[in-house]
Amino acid sequence: MDSPRTLDRVAVPGPPSLLPRMLDGISRPIADAAGTALLSVVASAFGFAGLWDLFRVTPFPISPWWALAFALPGCVLIALRDRIPPLLALPVAAALFAGDAATVGGLGSLVVLLDVLWHAVHRATARVRRGLAVALVIVACAFLVFALLRTSDPRIAMLVTLQIATLLGTDYWWAVAVGRAEEVAALERRRATDAAREAVRDERETMARELHDLVAGHVSAMAIRSEAALSTLPDETRDRAALRAVRDASLDAHAALRSMIAVLRDGGEAPAPAPTLADIPELVRAAERSGLSVRISDERIADERDDERIADEREMGGRTGALPLLVDQTAARVVREALANGARHAVGAEVRVRLSDGVDRLLIRIDSHGGRGASGPALAGSGTGLAVLAERVRALGGEFSAGPTGDGWSVRAELPRGEAP
Repeated sequence: MDSPRTLDRVAVPGPPSLLPRMLDGISRPIADAAGTALLSVVASAFGFAGLWDLFRVTPFPISPWWALAFALPGCVLIALRDRIPPLLALPVAAALFAGDAATVGGLGSLVVLLDVLWHAVHRATARVRRGLAVALVIVACAFLVFALLRTSDPRIAMLVTLQIATLLGTDYWWAVAVGRAEEVAALERRRATDAAREAVRDERETMARELHDLVAGHVSAMAIRSEAALSTLPDETRDRAALRAVRDASLDAHAALRSMIAVLRDGGEAPAPAPTLADIPELVRAAERSGLSVRISDERIADERDDERIADEREMGGRTGALPLLVDQTAARVVREALANGARHAVGAEVRVRLSDGVDRLLIRIDSHGGRGASGPALAGSGTGLAVLAERVRALGGEFSAGPTGDGWSVRAELPRGEAP
């Protein structure tokens, strides 16, 4: 597991406070230090001393108030724990406790040691924690040896050592448990953040594909027809035809945008379904309005093109002919994008659309020739449409290619006739 210092801290229950927060606006370390100091004063007032007489080395008892000489400096360590490195404060706290145990045997220095040890373990890396665990074992063994030297009854020595080991061990275990819980929480939050970012990225990609499919062709047609009209001498018949084509494309683009916005903002109905092979005649008419000359060659077997069967199957479940819906829609997308690219980059080109059967595959090929000298400049493209098409085709287990051929351009796709893998 990564070091806790390399992970973001999260809003989980923090380190234990010796007393509840004294006042709002007072920092946690200062409140803990004030609470420990108050506890030490009360313990001294009630005579809490001699708790560790087994380790006392002075020849006579000392007043319980002398315990404050060890507890109050420890309270300073607590107040400054955010400024003093924990591994530096821990030896000082241990020395104060050892001095107290060897003289007064008060309560305050023990509370200081437990607080400083907790924060040292909580903030430490996994490697330092292991080192502190070894150090605690060594300290427990040292206490046992010293206790055996101070008493002739080994049972008392074992009992006192067990008390010390239990206090320090429980403090250590608590700090480790809280630290690991924070590490797990930080990792889960990071995973959740990464998942959310990935979901947003996927959603953006989906939106980009849908916007390209719905709008790019219409906008390109508008630009092409208007540029063509502006690049030639005025002609009322031709200009009005261009204006009608621009109007139709703008209305189609507007409807597509409204549909997409309704889905994004209000959770409205889904956008209009993607075209299928049955819609190719309409796609061809739109391409011809944009200045292309299109010829369709459908070489598929006749029973798959039966219009009544296509209509019945659409009503029953969304498959046209023998093709799954996704395959049918993707095939139509290939044709639509190829025609849109021809209208953008080769106005006036001759385009041939061929559909044929392969072995368990539907073959689609769109070849365009000429048109590069058409009126009006060709529109620059980013290649997004072809890249999206390639992704769609390959996601279904098909093959896709597009590139120049002589004086034209060719788009080829092979799609499986069965269900998508």
